Amino acid sequence: MKPQAWWGVALSFVLLGAAPAAPDAGAEAPPNMERYSLVFLKRPANGGAKVADPEGLQRQHIGHLQAMARAGKLVVAGPFDDQTDPRMRGLCIYRTSLEEARRLAQDDPAVKAGRLEVEVLSWWVEKGAITFPIGEAMQQGRR
Repeated sequence: MKPQAWWGVALSFVLLGAAPAAPDAGAEAPPNMERYSLVFLKRPANGGAKVADPEGLQRQHIGHLQAMARAGKLVVAGPFDDQTDPRMRGLCIYRTSLEEARRLAQDDPAVKAGRLEVEVLSWWVEKGAITFPIGEAMQQGRR
């Protein structure tokens, strides 16, 4: 992000009355802000459970993510590359409460099988700052 863009983000917080640094889980979004739930998918410290059919499990994992997108819960997901921590495998962005995102992520077959674990947190962004056209198309059955 260009330095000028960071100033715009900082200015928006000033104009909004400085949103709380650590909002309560159930807090309403400040004006002009919306909350997403970020799910970090990580390989467990022990390397994860061994499975008989890793390719089949991967297909189930992708199928779960696609079903979450069609249901309008997941707006985007994808794997990481070139990260410094090889345990970090991917990110999912849900348009749900933190609790629902955690529950949905824990229903992922790869998580249930012990191949992945999840870390979930809230992310506040300015309304309209980002869009997810593929997720929206999947929710509407156009993809």
